[in-house]
Amino acid sequence: MLENTTINAHSSIRIGADRVIYFDPFKIEDSPCDADIIFITHDHYDHFSPEDLQKVMKEGTKLVYPATAGKSVAKLGLTKSQLYPVKPDESLTVDGIPVETVPAYNNEKPFHPKRNQWVGYILTLDDDRIYVAGDTDLNRDVKQVDCDIAFVPVGGTYTMNTREAAKRVNFLRPKIAVPTHYGSIVGEPEDGEDFASRLDSGIEAKLLIK
Repeated sequence: MLENTTINAHSSIRIGADRVIYFDPFKIEDSPCDADIIFITHDHYDHFSPEDLQKVMKEGTKLVYPATAGKSVAKLGLTKSQLYPVKPDESLTVDGIPVETVPAYNNEKPFHPKRNQWVGYILTLDDDRIYVAGDTDLNRDVKQVDCDIAFVPVGGTYTMNTREAAKRVNFLRPKIAVPTHYGSIVGEPEDGEDFASRLDSGIEAKLLIK
């Protein structure tokens, strides 16, 4: 699965196989206009960028997003059939792909309050459960996630740092863990390696941010 997966920058993930899926497109070069589905975790500028959305959207692109971001999404001019507003702890199917939403929030920091109902996602692709955490801390909702591949923020300040993220992943026990949200806006370039060094044996780290 990950041979078709890239991180453009920060938390901007692209999974390209039979269908092209983006999470929080940001700092997109050129204009590929190739997205079949886009998932938005929340509407902070580095996760919901109208300019970058326009670069990856094509006719009929489907957009999955927190319902609380509806005002921001309305400005994109998409049709109702393209829109999939969600709340935490929901299950749905988008283009035949099973999707689950997971609450994403800070425990004590003020940046991502639970009341905003922002989300991470679990997608089932080729029998793998892929968890994209969004901006979150280690909280009791996250501890219930069952996944094979986990994309988790490690840059600290607004989310978990490397130590907290590794603790979370070691609890979840995915096959593969991919650090995100470091090395540009927040965090240091070496955070990926530090996170990887803290993982328990049996969990493979994949560093996709260059």
